[in-house]
Amino acid sequence: MNHTEPLPSNTLTPLVQRRRFHRWLFIAAGIYNILWGLYAAWDPQWLFRFAEMPPLNHAPIFASLGMVVGLYGILYFEIARVPERGWLLAAVGLTGKILGPIGLFVLIWQSTWPPATIILCLTNDIIWWIPFSLYLKDSWPHFRRSL
Repeated sequence: MNHTEPLPSNTLTPLVQRRRFHRWLFIAAGIYNILWGLYAAWDPQWLFRFAEMPPLNHAPIFASLGMVVGLYGILYFEIARVPERGWLLAAVGLTGKILGPIGLFVLIWQSTWPPATIILCLTNDIIWWIPFSLYLKDSWPHFRRSL
């Protein structure tokens, strides 16, 4: 079979089998990211209060991070809309969800930020690792055939 041809209709790939799960996953991720982004833009000092850190001198930087995270939510809605074409967007999303905790770990290791800031990565990143990874595994055959 030519790799540009669609999958045979009688082939139930994992993506097809779990399509409903993946759609709800990315709807949830989209809603979460948009709400988190709006809150971070509205109250950019929340993490610093929560972790009992001095207020951020340049709050618009954290507000801008919130806007970027919120934009990822729109991309997650697109994956939910057409799961068969979302592999690359989800791969970028998961990469960010891996790099963020690495950066935070360095800040905590260097005692620049306190351990309480881990809440940022627990809710924004780590809880999404397994479901995003499952989606990437399931959607890989569709992505590979589209190359």
